[in-house]
Amino acid sequence: MNSTRILTGLAAVFGLAAASTPALAESKPNWTATVAVAEDGTHTLGNPDAKVKISEFVSYTCPHCASFQKEAEAPLRLAYVQPGTVSVRIVHFIRDTVDLNVTMLVNCGDPAGFFARHHIFLQSQDQWLDKIQKMSDAQKARWNGDDFAASMRAITSDMGFYEVMEHRGYSRVEVDRCLADTAIARKVLAQKEEGLRLGIPGTPSFMINDAVSDDAYDWRTLDNAIKARL
Repeated sequence: MNSTRILTGLAAVFGLAAASTPALAESKPNWTATVAVAEDGTHTLGNPDAKVKISEFVSYTCPHCASFQKEAEAPLRLAYVQPGTVSVRIVHFIRDTVDLNVTMLVNCGDPAGFFARHHIFLQSQDQWLDKIQKMSDAQKARWNGDDFAASMRAITSDMGFYEVMEHRGYSRVEVDRCLADTAIARKVLAQKEEGLRLGIPGTPSFMINDAVSDDAYDWRTLDNAIKARL
């Protein structure tokens, strides 16, 4: 067989192979890694065009919020956020000074890591919330001083939050810089006004597609509400 026939045969083989091989499918967006930050400082995870848009009003010192996070994290992300059918927006509903401190830390640094920090502090809430009851009056007095940044540093130190942030790759200097950011503090405190204006009764509470939900208060009831709208 001469070289011309061999090349012609190879071309025919590869031509058939190319014709029978489907075009590579376009990669789908990873909505569980898509984070948007609004002018008011709220963070939204997922598809901005999702059919169901959830706003969660949350407080980091609220035990019910921690319970919801533990139950909802995996199924909400995998079943609804990843396919792009649901987006989740976090609205801070700050209740106390420790809550404000954690909120400042969760909002510290790259917005892409916001939801990881949000999860870590709620997931470990039972490990640090009890510490508040064991603090002396003198320690708590430092938490509410006239120097805002110093008060935030005192809470972060007393509660062991420097170590939590260190495990996320933050140095003490970086954390202190975030704690002194009064612009962020004003934004996260102002988010509560949205909840008060809407008549949010407590945390966690949910707004679904711009309407406050009266019957969603935990993962089971929120899951039912989502399914009813899909």
